[in-house]
Amino acid sequence: MNLPDTCRAPQPAIDLTSWLEHLAKLEKQPADYRQLLQELKALTYDGFDQGLYIDDLIKDTSLAMDALLTHSWNQFGFGDHPDDIALAAVGGYGRQELHPSSDIDILILLRRADDAAIREQVSIYITFLWDTGLDIGQSVRTIEQCYEEGKNDVTVATNLFESRLITGSTDLYQQMQAVLVEPDFWPSTDFFTEKVAELKARHHRFADSSYRLEPNLKENPGGLRDLHTLAWITKRHFGVNTLRELIGHEFINQDEYNTLCGARDFLWMVRFGLHRISGRKDDRVLLDLQKPLSRLLGYDNENEIRAVEEMMQHYYRAVTNIARISEMLLQHFEEEILLSRAPAVIFPINERFQLRNGYLEVTRDKVFIDYPPALLEIFLLLQRHKEARGIRAATIRLIRNSVKLIDEEFRNDPRCHELFLELLRRPRGIYHDFRRMNAYGILEAYIPAFKQIVGRMQFDMFHIYTVDEHTLMVLRYVRRLSDTKRANEAPEATELFSKLRNPKLLYLAALFHDLG
Repeated sequence: MNLPDTCRAPQPAIDLTSWLEHLAKLEKQPADYRQLLQELKALTYDGFDQGLYIDDLIKDTSLAMDALLTHSWNQFGFGDHPDDIALAAVGGYGRQELHPSSDIDILILLRRADDAAIREQVSIYITFLWDTGLDIGQSVRTIEQCYEEGKNDVTVATNLFESRLITGSTDLYQQMQAVLVEPDFWPSTDFFTEKVAELKARHHRFADSSYRLEPNLKENPGGLRDLHTLAWITKRHFGVNTLRELIGHEFINQDEYNTLCGARDFLWMVRFGLHRISGRKDDRVLLDLQKPLSRLLGYDNENEIRAVEEMMQHYYRAVTNIARISEMLLQHFEEEILLSRAPAVIFPINERFQLRNGYLEVTRDKVFIDYPPALLEIFLLLQRHKEARGIRAATIRLIRNSVKLIDEEFRNDPRCHELFLELLRRPRGIYHDFRRMNAYGILEAYIPAFKQIVGRMQFDMFHIYTVDEHTLMVLRYVRRLSDTKRANEAPEATELFSKLRNPKLLYLAALFHDLG
């Protein structure tokens, strides 16, 4: 399963002709296979240096691995049992996302559990693969075992959902796939609940400051695993194999899809570069790897520190885009699909907005077109209505699509000035709502200079936040000075704040202090 598939027509990335000819002549010797695998790695490195598309590059690497495993599979005589055994790819290999040092995760599917001869041969085969230097992760199961273990373990079920047949019995593999769509095998609602819980736990685990300085490409919020989660959930519900297909289901629009593609491809390039530089499976962008990585990725700057900071700004913008869009789409999935038949409790606020089941939404799709200042008003309403739990996904999408309405006329509109200043005057919610405004693109549209600091990171051990995050944190701490319940945290500063005639000026200073 590709997630998402390419935004353009696929092209061959590397010429595997001579490599495949060499493979066809290969004897059953681990050393010869090791040599061939090194040749494949060299081909992928050359392709990367030539600037070939990363999605084609890792897909062709996966196809080459299919050919190698099929050749060795036949050498071990499994072709003599055409109806009794099958070999499938799972995990990243199943998604055709192999990087230079990726694990090779496989499922060997057996028709009968009691076939001792085949099991013995499978054991020998797996040992052989390890001897070739492949980092193999294997499971050997019958259809019944797939069903039972998958029902009891969502990780096993997820692997089965995204598996891909390499060689062996097509009929056996299709029988295994058939049991995965049984009504009692992880229904959409249960699967969604479990995968979202996993996502939240992972985000909490990787929210530590060390993962801001040295982020994990897969596990950090907005990393590749967020894309995987979105793809797993939608595949289980819609039966799609790519995120592109979701455009036809009107679940995702073309702009969102293209943004996810661009962010995903950038993370893939960084991951490929990490594997190449470190010579091992590596998903953490460690500080000591950031300089050589920026050079490898072509960040040409006489100031090496600036080159690293430019690369990391692209990284933070990529993961921010993935996090924001995937969060919105998962919320949309829950609201419009899983809970679509639930009774709605609607509380009108004004002619433009209402609360639906506790979430703020527009009363009609053209609200922002008809009255552009509503793009700021919605955040003020969140502050005024403590009972509001957030903004509905469909309205978040409308906000994102309406950012283009924020032009010079909007910025000079006295109504917008007043709404923005009123946001700063409110006694609660300033930090959270300005974070939302930043997330939805409102802040950088209304204050164009803010765009330059979004995702900007300083290359040292002391600045753990991007500049835009740091700015919003400063705004948060300034806001706390107005809270007398927190006076013990900074008594002198709190006393000085209480004497200010116009506190909003301090808020504005906090917001603008790094924009120069």
